[in-house]
Amino acid sequence: MRRAARPLLYLGIILTVVGLSLFHAARIADPPYSYVGTFRFGWSFVYIVMLAVTAYGLGLPDLPRTPRASLLAALGAAAGAALAISVLQLFVGDALLPRFVVFGSAILLVPWYLLCAAVASDGGSRAAGRDRVLLVSDTSAAAMLRHELAQQAERPARLVAVVSTAEMGADGPNHGPVQPLVDRVHRDHISVLVLDRDAQSSDVLVAQAALLHQEGVRVRTLSLFYEEWLGKLPLSELERVSLLFDIGEVHRGRYSRVKRMIDLVLAVVLLPVLCLTVPIVALGDLVANRGSLFYRQDRVGKNGAVFRIHKFRTMRAVPVGTPTEWTGQNDPRVTPFGRVLRRTHLDELPQLINILVGDLSMVGPRPEQPRYVEELREKLPFYDLRHLVRPGLTGWAQVKYGYASDEDDAMEKLQYEFFYLRRQSLALDTRIIGRTVRSVLGRGGR
Repeated sequence: MRRAARPLLYLGIILTVVGLSLFHAARIADPPYSYVGTFRFGWSFVYIVMLAVTAYGLGLPDLPRTPRASLLAALGAAAGAALAISVLQLFVGDALLPRFVVFGSAILLVPWYLLCAAVASDGGSRAAGRDRVLLVSDTSAAAMLRHELAQQAERPARLVAVVSTAEMGADGPNHGPVQPLVDRVHRDHISVLVLDRDAQSSDVLVAQAALLHQEGVRVRTLSLFYEEWLGKLPLSELERVSLLFDIGEVHRGRYSRVKRMIDLVLAVVLLPVLCLTVPIVALGDLVANRGSLFYRQDRVGKNGAVFRIHKFRTMRAVPVGTPTEWTGQNDPRVTPFGRVLRRTHLDELPQLINILVGDLSMVGPRPEQPRYVEELREKLPFYDLRHLVRPGLTGWAQVKYGYASDEDDAMEKLQYEFFYLRRQSLALDTRIIGRTVRSVLGRGGR
């Protein structure tokens, strides 16, 4: 049911807008008109897209955790789309859609959004009940795994228990008919069995896992579980050979060319937004952010090449050559107006220029400063792997983890970046862009 919630939500949007449009054309308009044969037919689908984008951006149907959060998201999504199409009509100077369709759809869709959110919530709870996880590990991985499953996991699951390899008889004598791992899985109704590297080296444990696999229990290595359920590759479980996977931009030429073409199209489409934003930001700078309009900084790109990234300045001006530090939450260097730019992510818009000239892609690992790269490549294993592809305006690590404010955060983000490199595809790129829209509409920047 949880997977059906989003298609149901979008289907409801389409049926509501089209249904009200047909009703207005046949029963309310004087004289009646043909809905399909007018310009309103096309604009109704523009409104459908707006409704879908605002609903997704505010986390519907799966992110709201409480009825109150669902109601606020539903009201915000419906009102936001109605306001957007109304502003567009004022800008164009014409009634693109009847008010009956615009506001009627917004009103009718609020209860539909709530129903879809309830379906998603119920499906998520049932899925979490189905995916009951038993971890076999002698490390401290359990606490981290339990914490990450409680956050925004890609697939809902619950860590039921953690057992050691010795406890399951891996390092003890031959137990004969005694099979402690099998018994524990049966007793706790486990559906997913996870083995860390030490557990995988035990013939006794692997034999029991094979029996459970034949019974229908899913068996995963810890690294594969992280990849499928959490969308990351844990460095503690990886060896050099396991990172020799195909990377889309390196090993699939067609993907690389299509991705670049999409980058150029999206950058050109968004350029008018940048042009409209420049005078607004310039005016804001005069009032509450005195200094230069743009901020330029060296970053490390594909194959280690250094390029200059462009942003709207959000911090207090400092003398040229002043060493920079990691940007933290509520960083005091950020000006009040700069905080607005960061929260709305408008400060990132000038990077469209970097995309046009080929320094950046729309999706990829975020580029870091050269001195940070030098430090991180010495401390983090395989760090340079991320420089095999063009860095991005947004990325999987950005939408899953956010900003890095120290080396620990950089380590965490690197695990998400390895997941992206391993699964790089147009489908994943589209998914990341969608989640970025949700992030921009639903959460603030740093």
